[in-house]
Amino acid sequence: MSEKLIIDEQTMKRTLARLSHEIIEQDPDGAPVFLVGIKRRGVPLAKRIRENIEKFSDIHVELGELDITLYRDDLTERYPDARLSGSDIPFDVNGKHIILIDDVLYTGRTVRAAMDALVRLGRPARIQLLVMVDRGHRELPISANYVGKNVPTSRREFISVRVEEYDGKNEVVLFTRE
Repeated sequence: MSEKLIIDEQTMKRTLARLSHEIIEQDPDGAPVFLVGIKRRGVPLAKRIRENIEKFSDIHVELGELDITLYRDDLTERYPDARLSGSDIPFDVNGKHIILIDDVLYTGRTVRAAMDALVRLGRPARIQLLVMVDRGHRELPISANYVGKNVPTSRREFISVRVEEYDGKNEVVLFTRE
C-alpha cells in the first residue's frame, strides 16, 4: 500500500482557520454557534473550529460530541464488536442551527447516521455539515456546506485524517491499495 501526504500540519491549521471564518461569515449577527463533532476524529476537529471561532470573533460556541454507533446501517458487518463511547450534547438541539463536523465525507452513510442520532435528541432548525475532506463516491444525496479540501479518489484509495489526539500528528494522507 502506498501513502501520499496531501495536507501537512500547517496546511491543516490554515484550512481549519478558513473553515472557521466561513462559519463566522454565514452569520454576521454573531448568534451562538452549535458545533457537534462526530466521534471519533470529528470531535478534535470541532474543538479546533470552536477555538478558532472564539479567537477570531465574539461569537459564543457550544460544542457537543455525537456517538453514531447504534445508528449505522453497517453495524453488524463492519463493527461486530462495536462499543458505545456515548454522546455528550450539553445543549438543547431544538430550534438550533447545528453544524455537524466529521473528518471525511465518502458515501454519506456516516452523516445520515449522525442526522438520525441528532434528530432523536430533538428538532434542530437547520443541520449543516463541515468536513475536512470530501472524497466523492456518494451513495446517499448528502453534500457538505463547508469543505476543507475536495480529493477525488478511486474506490481502491482511501483517506486518513490524522489528529494529534489519536494519531500523534495532524495531517491528511491518501492511501492506495496496490
